[in-house]
Amino acid sequence: MTVTFADIQAAAARIKGVAVETPLVESPALNERLGGRVLLKLETLQRVGAFKFRGAYNRLVQLNMEERKAGVVAFSSGNHAQGVALAAKLLGMPALIVMPADAPAMKVANTRGYGAEVKLYNRLTESREAIAAEIAETRGAVIVPAFDDPHIIAGQGTAGLEMVAQAKAVGAEFDVVVSPASGGGLIAGVSEAIKTLTPKAEIWGVEPTGFDDMALSLRAGERIEIHPTTRSICDALESHCPGVINFPMLQRNLAGAVDVTNAEVAEAMRYAFSTLKLVVEPGGIAGLTALLTSKVEARGKTVGVVLSGGNVDPELFAQVLRGEI
Repeated sequence: MTVTFADIQAAAARIKGVAVETPLVESPALNERLGGRVLLKLETLQRVGAFKFRGAYNRLVQLNMEERKAGVVAFSSGNHAQGVALAAKLLGMPALIVMPADAPAMKVANTRGYGAEVKLYNRLTESREAIAAEIAETRGAVIVPAFDDPHIIAGQGTAGLEMVAQAKAVGAEFDVVVSPASGGGLIAGVSEAIKTLTPKAEIWGVEPTGFDDMALSLRAGERIEIHPTTRSICDALESHCPGVINFPMLQRNLAGAVDVTNAEVAEAMRYAFSTLKLVVEPGGIAGLTALLTSKVEARGKTVGVVLSGGNVDPELFAQVLRGEI
């Protein structure tokens, strides 16, 4: 099973007028610092504050009436949770989200605010997959995966479609595209759209240090599962293994993956806030972090960067701005 460019185009038609066509912006200050032309895709301005709404709505809108009546179950630390919750609300179906008890409080509150039921679990001692599977079986509900699903991947790929069209409108064509990477749903979909429309573009994934399962898997030529012993400030990117469906797409489309540290991410968040006037969550700014640290080179190139989410917990953001992280 794979996701084609036609699937992404079909997803774009389904979400049109419901999802936001987020802006692609350019900063002279950033261009000067990096020595290239950098275009930022502001998925921070997407509904629920992250790209996840695209895939969630594309998945849920295709459910039949019987499935909608039974509802959906998802598991997520935050942004997928919110995307599924809002999509379910808009489509008039119940949703239950399994979330870690230590998820950012704002993401939990927002998920409940969209009308979803939230079940908290201990990520160290309990399996979110097992909990979701048991609930789905009891209720007859449909499980909505965060990334390993063709409809989710196609929905996320619509961001890539928009990026190419928006870049063309300002006389630009990408040499490089950089995106945060976790399970790989976003970067798989975006890379398929970008490589179809701009074959010359290099696509780079960016992971948190200690959660480099994508880089390890790409080097090994097979999916590698990691077993982290620490946490990352990038709570949205703590995947342990790339998805089954998207890994062949990543192998085909990506130039590689790099990792960024907590300190580098925090510094990028401060730069985005002070210079670019943008609020970006830690996981959402991973791509820009790779450019600011020269782990992906922007000099002399036209670079597209996905800023994938803006749902940063206020207390954490204050710590970052004070330089405590």
